[in-house]
Amino acid sequence: MTRIDRYVARHVVQGSLVSLLALVVLFSFISFVDDLSNVGKGEYSLNLALEYVALTTPRRAFELFPLAALIGALMGLGTLASTSELTVIRSAGVSVRRLCLAVMAGASVLMLFAVVLGELVAPQAERIAQAMRSVAISDELEVNTRFGFWVRDGNSFINIRRMLSGNRMENVSIYEFDAERRLRVATHAARATHAQGQWMLENIVQSHVHADGVMRTELAAASWKSLFEPDLVNVVSVRPESLSVIGLRRYMAYLSKNNLDTGPFELALWHKFIYPLATGVMILLAVPMVLGRLKSSGLGQRIVVGVLVGIGFHVLSQASGHLGLVYGFTPMVSATAPTLLFAAAAAWMLARVR
Repeated sequence: MTRIDRYVARHVVQGSLVSLLALVVLFSFISFVDDLSNVGKGEYSLNLALEYVALTTPRRAFELFPLAALIGALMGLGTLASTSELTVIRSAGVSVRRLCLAVMAGASVLMLFAVVLGELVAPQAERIAQAMRSVAISDELEVNTRFGFWVRDGNSFINIRRMLSGNRMENVSIYEFDAERRLRVATHAARATHAQGQWMLENIVQSHVHADGVMRTELAAASWKSLFEPDLVNVVSVRPESLSVIGLRRYMAYLSKNNLDTGPFELALWHKFIYPLATGVMILLAVPMVLGRLKSSGLGQRIVVGVLVGIGFHVLSQASGHLGLVYGFTPMVSATAPTLLFAAAAAWMLARVR
């Protein structure tokens, strides 16, 4: 890589990181304001709200990377164009193809950063954030351990080893104590589903503890009334964005084995692959935009155009994913279509640059 290549790549990387920082601060502030309505519920305080926003920042940054990359590349290349440095570089014999290679060298650094952020940092931080928020807001949820979630409901303690979407739980244990905190009934259910205001337990094994011994009974199904609401299950249930690629694949294997819907998790998996690639596509798209119609534009106009195009990509990506789930499209197609469309637009625009 020559000095010119490094110089161009550095401007792209610096512009993208500055743009990412600005966007993350803006969207984090919006998220914080939106979350203020939950402050005061249970033990959820203002400090915990700030901690929650901070912990969800890596996931937010990963999702904003393509938008930030486009704006940052327009800023970096636009600065070179406004100071005539880009004109000098082109006059020195640097072709559009060579310029694209220099830009993509910087893009590769950002794509690697996006992969590390989305695979190693964001999933861990997101799980901690969701668990912390759930514990603080709900008076029933006591602790989240590697052995599942522990919930208190009056004199009963509930252990849930696996929680699923759709108000469903698996491997549920309920321990009922009397006023003297002595164990009276221990119940284990293979599955639990919430319907019509109560839980329905299936494949139940129940042990009643008496002074003269323990009586064991088995039931195929039984209803269970509890203050433990489905909304709390939805809060602490497995979220696709809180899993790494390995975690998504493992959970998808579990869902497939049990004939459950894997669509949202497949879509999240493809987004894990596509978002870093989309970052590169957005940066490549900035090259013909700067060398073409935005060549003589000011920095403010370039940022506005970048925001509009980036938001368009983000909206199209989200809409494509949701429409794919609704109409049964293949998650791979739903996730990759917007990026491929913008990549084709970048290639077409580059072909028109002189």
